[in-house]
Amino acid sequence: MIHTHIADALKVPDLIRLTDRMVLVRFESMKIYSALAAVRHLLDRGTVRPGQTLIDSSSGIYAYALALACHRYGMRCHIVASTTVDATTLAQLEVLGATVEQVRPSRNLKLDQELRVRRVREILAERPDTHWMRQYHDDIHYLGYQEVGDLVAATVPDRPLTVVGGVGSGASTGGLVEHLRRRDPSVRLVGVQPFGSVTFGSQDHHDPEAIIAGIGSSIVFDNVRHHLYDAVHWMDFTHAMSGTVALLREHAVFAGLSTGAAYLTALHEARRQPEQLHLVIGADTGHRYVDLVHARHAEAQDPAALKPVEVGTPEDMSMPWSTMAWDRTPCPTHWKEAAA
Repeated sequence: MIHTHIADALKVPDLIRLTDRMVLVRFESMKIYSALAAVRHLLDRGTVRPGQTLIDSSSGIYAYALALACHRYGMRCHIVASTTVDATTLAQLEVLGATVEQVRPSRNLKLDQELRVRRVREILAERPDTHWMRQYHDDIHYLGYQEVGDLVAATVPDRPLTVVGGVGSGASTGGLVEHLRRRDPSVRLVGVQPFGSVTFGSQDHHDPEAIIAGIGSSIVFDNVRHHLYDAVHWMDFTHAMSGTVALLREHAVFAGLSTGAAYLTALHEARRQPEQLHLVIGADTGHRYVDLVHARHAEAQDPAALKPVEVGTPEDMSMPWSTMAWDRTPCPTHWKEAAA
C-alpha cells in the first residue's frame, strides 16, 4: 500500500508473538490513531476549520501525534509541553510546524501538569479562535482505537483475550477494549499505573525516581472509564525499567517505559491466567528512554524473581509493585468529590 501521508503509515502497529500466551502490539507512536481520528472528526463536524490552531498540553507522545495530524490535515498546532519532553521530540515538533512552549521546571509532576493546563487556559483566553483538543477529557479520542480493535480481532488467534496496557488518559486501553467487547464481552482489561497517580488511588505513594510518563496522572482525567478495567497493577520505576530491559534482552524489542511495565505485568498475568492470550500494548519506541532506562540496564532485575503484592483495596497497596482485582467497578464517588 502507498500512503498519502507518513502519519497513515506510522500509525499502523506491528503484532509480534512473544510467547504462546503473549502478543505485543507494537506502535511507533500509539496516539497517532487518536489524534488523526479526533482531528478528522472535528473537521467533518465543522467544529474546526482548515488552518485553525489546535492546542493541547503533552509530555511527548500526544504532542508528536497532534503535530502529525495537523500536518496531515492542514491545521496549525500549538503545544504546551512538559519539562520532560526530550530534545529530539522538540526538534521534530518545530520542524513539523508546531509552535512549542515548555512550562518552567517543577518540583513534581502534579505541579508540571497544573502549570500546563493553566497556560493552555491563558492562551485560550488570549486567542479565542484556538481549539483545545482536551486529550484527557474529550471522548473523541476513543474513536481512533476502533481501527486498532478491528486489526486485533482480525489478526490474533481466536481464544480468550486479556489486554494489558498503561491507563494514561484512558482512551487507548479503553477505546480498544470497548470495541473488542462489542464482539466478545469477556475480553479482560488489565491497567498499569505508576505510584503517585490519582487515577486509581495511589497518589499518597511517592516513587523517588519518577512517575512513569504517559500512564499515570496527578490530576483527574475524565476520559478514564474505571468500569472497563478488570484488574490494576501499580508499579515503581525500577520494576518498569526491569520489564523494559527484559523485553529488549529477551525479544529484541526496543520500547518505552510504559511498554516495559505492561510486559512485566503481562508475565505475571499469564502465569495466573494461562488459558488467556495476553495482548501487551507497546505505546512507543525506546528512543526517548535511552539515558533514563536502557543505559542503566545493569541495574535491571530478573523479571522471574519479581512478583506483586495482591491487595483488596487501593488503601492496602505498597511499593514497589501491587495488584488488585478491580472487577469493572465504577470510579468511587468519594474520589470524584475529593478531586472537585
